[in-house]
Amino acid sequence: MKRRKHTGVWLMLAPLYIFTLLFVAGPLIYMVVLSFQQRAEVWGVVHTFTLENYKNILTPVYLQTFAESFKLALTSTALITLIGYPFGYFMAKLSAAWKKRLMLLIMIPFWTNSLIRLYGWIIIFRANGTLDKALMGLGLTDSPLKLLYTYPAVVVGMVYALLQFMILAVYSSAEKMDWSLVEAARDLGASPLRAFCTVTLKLTLPGLLSGIILTFIPSMGLFFIADILGGNKVVLVGSLIQDQLMKAHNQPFAAALSLVLMVLTTLMISLYKRITHSSELEGLL
Repeated sequence: MKRRKHTGVWLMLAPLYIFTLLFVAGPLIYMVVLSFQQRAEVWGVVHTFTLENYKNILTPVYLQTFAESFKLALTSTALITLIGYPFGYFMAKLSAAWKKRLMLLIMIPFWTNSLIRLYGWIIIFRANGTLDKALMGLGLTDSPLKLLYTYPAVVVGMVYALLQFMILAVYSSAEKMDWSLVEAARDLGASPLRAFCTVTLKLTLPGLLSGIILTFIPSMGLFFIADILGGNKVVLVGSLIQDQLMKAHNQPFAAALSLVLMVLTTLMISLYKRITHSSELEGLL
């Protein structure tokens, strides 16, 4: 009887393991192997072991791309944190009815394709667009600002695309928080600021760090935002990977760049687990 039950469990789990091996482990192993091979002169790959792809990443032009990507990711994450943390925190303190309403408003943008939503920002930022007309109508500017295809436009696009992840991550932590601990701190004489720093911030730290991971890493790779709102003036690591695949046809170098991003992601998640002693990111489950 036990043997039958054990066999039934394995039969139920077999499709999951097969799917994981074929569509998760398989592509990862292929990408690792590909990153240590050489690009053919015309098309394809030469199956010869080399470290040249990783050495090329250390050249100044590619290091500059990583530096620009880090700069944009830090800027976007900082702005997202300043907006998303208070939003998620105060959302958790609302009544159940208002929580549902705000959650619906947060989720509605996900119902529309992100490319379509980004094209809406083109209408706003373009010369003599919605923003320019509003500012000139109020007498704040005399001529169009020409914000489209600039660095600030890309930052706005990143914040708009990733803000929901920070809000949901912080909300997930704040909603599970024991608010009586904050009241106890206030009763013991702590000021509102001190109570926030010593109690609230520590209890919501897993959500905050989770939101930072969920926004920082994508900010380095969402090349379509930089292409649409930056006009190819802002080159990210994701843009570099796309160019190596689609234009230069250098698959091994693209694989090496992708693995570097994967290692960075793994390090950030490991650091998150070490700090929060949690096995999963807040806001995902």
